[in-house]
Formats: sequence, C-alpha cells, structure tokens
Amino acid sequence: MGIAERKNRQKQALRERILDAARRIVVREGFAALSMRKIADAIEYSPATLYLHFESRDDIARAMCAEGYAQLLATFVPLVQIADPVERLKALGRAYVAFGVEHPETYRLIFMEDPSYTGAALGRAPGVGKDDDSGDAALQIMIAALDELRVSGRVSASVASMDPTVWAEALWASLHGIVALNLTCPVFPSAPLDTLVGVTLDAWLGEPQAVRAGASTSAAVRGKKTAARHHRSSAGSADTAPEPAAKRKAAGP
Repeated sequence: MGIAERKNRQKQALRERILDAARRIVVREGFAALSMRKIADAIEYSPATLYLHFESRDDIARAMCAEGYAQLLATFVPLVQIADPVERLKALGRAYVAFGVEHPETYRLIFMEDPSYTGAALGRAPGVGKDDDSGDAALQIMIAALDELRVSGRVSASVASMDPTVWAEALWASLHGIVALNLTCPVFPSAPLDTLVGVTLDAWLGEPQAVRAGASTSAAVRGKKTAARHHRSSAGSADTAPEPAAKRKAAGP
C-alpha cells in the first residue's frame, strides 16, 4: 500500500468516525444538541480537525441525511419483488412508516428539519446531480408500481390520466403526515398505528377483496330484508282493505 492510499484510507476512516459520533449525539440528544465541538470531544480530536472533512455542522447533517435516505431505500428494495403492484405499494407504505417510527431522529433530520437537508438526501442539493446520487430512487419505486396499475387498467379514468409522479408524491405526503404526527403529537393517533396505516392505504389503493366481498354480501342481505318488509306491508294492506259501499249499506246502520 502506497503512502497516498494509506492517507486516503485514514482520512475516510476519520470521516466515518465523525459521522458515527454525530449520529450517536443526534439519536441520544436530538439534532439541536449537535455541534462541531461536541463531535470533536466525542472522538477526542480538536474542532479544527473536523473542518478538514466537513465545512460545517450543516455539511455533516446533509451527509447524515444522505445516509439515512439510503437506509430507507434499502428497506424498499426487497419489496420490489412483490408481483402485485397494489400489494407492493401497501408493503412500501408500511415500510416507510415503520422506518420513520423506528428511526425518529433520522427521519426528523431528513424530512422535518431543513429543506436543504432533504435536498441532500434526494440528490437535489446544490452541486449534486442526478448522476451523482441515488436521487429520489425510493419515490421512483412507488411511481413504477403506480404506473403498472395505470397500464393494467386497474385505476379510474381520472387517475389514469394523472401523472404517476403526482399520485406518488400525494401518497408519500399522506404517509409522511402519519409519521410526522406520530412523532410530534403524543395523543395521535388514537387508533393503533397499524390500523391507521391500513385504512390510509386501503383508501388510496382500494379495499382488500375480502372486505369488498363482505360489503357486497351485506348489501344483498339488506336488500332481501327490505324486500321482505315491503312484501309483509303489502300483504297487511290487502288483509285490511275497506268493505265495498254496497255491502256496508246492506248491513244497515
């Protein structure tokens, strides 16, 4: 190993130590507690050394966001193998919410702290091109599934005419709302989180077949009961029909 290669490896190792220390601080104390000095103390280096690797705390935060987004993407990739696009989207939605709940500080940092951090995670930060990053790969996985639904005719005409990207972003926004409220509002949701996620996904992607069949059966039963009531009512009316006028006259006062 040459001197240059050894120095490069040492530099990369120190960069990883800085990021590891930053992650531990954020997870333990929240992002507000993160500072260059606190990171330097954690790795037993001077703050000046950190500036050889990162320009600022924001630079460290953007690097952490990119790593966090890569974690989210890693949970999505195995789900691409699910053949049915509806079931695939539901699995992706559940995985998204689970990631936010299981990694709250990372999620906050990526999606709830600073737009520039989100841009870094999605490959949209200044100086970061689509070819330099995985970009919005997680969103693209959702778009691909939605496009499959559109092509197969499994959506309404109004939805089929919509740009799949808009539909995917709207679904993403719904899932983000669930995570954000769960992280910031102690009394939300009142229902179990899994139930709320399931209702949301069913509302977007349609009820499960069993529910639809059950609803159809219930409607049929209600229809039969209504018909039976009408029949009994008609029969009762026939039994109590008024006597003809001639018969009443013959009977006398």
